[in-house]
Amino acid sequence: MSELAGPPVPGLTKLWTHDPVTAGPYRLVGRLGAGGQGVVYLGEDDAGDRVAVKMVNVDLSDPRARSQFVKEIAAARRVAPFCTAQVLFAEVDGERPYVVSEFIEGLTLHRHVRERGPVTGNALHRLAVGTVTALAAIHSAGVVHCDLKPDNVVLGQDGPRVIDFGIARALGNTETASSRVMGTTAYMAPERFRDDAIGPPCDVFAWAATIAFAAGGRPPFGSDSLFAVMHRVLHDPPDLPAMPPVLDELIRECLAKDPADRPAAERVLVRLLRQDGRVTEPLRRESLLEVGNETAGAPTPDQPLPQITPTAPQPGATQVPARPTVPTQARPVQPAHLPVQTQPTHLPPTEPGVGAVGGGTSRRLHSEALDAWGISTALFLGSVGAAAGYVASSAVGPAAAVGAVAFVVVYVVRLLVATALGRRSDRG
Repeated sequence: MSELAGPPVPGLTKLWTHDPVTAGPYRLVGRLGAGGQGVVYLGEDDAGDRVAVKMVNVDLSDPRARSQFVKEIAAARRVAPFCTAQVLFAEVDGERPYVVSEFIEGLTLHRHVRERGPVTGNALHRLAVGTVTALAAIHSAGVVHCDLKPDNVVLGQDGPRVIDFGIARALGNTETASSRVMGTTAYMAPERFRDDAIGPPCDVFAWAATIAFAAGGRPPFGSDSLFAVMHRVLHDPPDLPAMPPVLDELIRECLAKDPADRPAAERVLVRLLRQDGRVTEPLRRESLLEVGNETAGAPTPDQPLPQITPTAPQPGATQVPARPTVPTQARPVQPAHLPVQTQPTHLPPTEPGVGAVGGGTSRRLHSEALDAWGISTALFLGSVGAAAGYVASSAVGPAAAVGAVAFVVVYVVRLLVATALGRRSDRG
């Protein structure tokens, strides 16, 4: 194995005899892992920048297979860098195709749980937020991960990152259930075993199974024989560990047998952030992903989660800096056949009533207090009261007093009624 230019990498093993030693501008310095899709190597360029290089098991001699591979990798490259390891480029012209992505240093979720035990408390919440933020970013780019599992979540220094997205789809996703490794089968949605259409709901199911594993140290449908696991996924309810009630309810919804019954990744993210009052109004998709990114990247499990947009400085509060949303390492030049496109920026309408309870009443009260229609109505009725008082007393002073009282009463009553009705509609 070549000498590393940077600090040592946990879990890195030596190259095998027949392993390649270079991939384009990168020298390969060791193995990071291997699976049914191919072998992942740690690569370094002359400047010491590190990448993950995946030599994929795919034959691109067929023009249709080549076109599909290029299309899917191009889509994966368009994924916004929120809680993901970015795909940098792909080599499709050589004898051994490979995909280069950002290298995230840290333990995989699977290894972390096996060595250090289940994830609990705020750390579990941040893990759930970070991984579903990644899924929302992946899905918004038109990509389906197809192989989300604890081994494809890396616990980086700035929060969890989802890796290997789009690779399974790029390879044509032709593997049968019996050819999959046991660890992957435990996270596959029921429709995968029925050869139904594969889409974002498959990833939502895998996300829920991954979070359940993180919380309890075991997959929700077991990890024994392949066919026993398949039967439970298709027919049995999940066996979940103890989790906070809100997260438990959400995980069960995401593990629904029917993909139509599972919420979308963006909706899951909104519900998780709403739990902490982090979302107070409908947000653009990019803003929502930024909030998820900040929440997932909070530095310590015991530190309060970052606020989305503080309205006023809080005494003694500590500002938690968000991790950069663009990786800092150098990026290779993009090949012409893999164009980068922009993604939609607006988030579809979210659930009604999204927001923190505290502060909502005061904002509505302030809004109603400045309502031009309400002020005009109160002024009009106050004038009517003044006119009636003048007719009754023929004196300006009493008439003005009657008009002022009428204005105040009408204004205050309308303000309180409008605020109360607004709160009731929010709760409905």
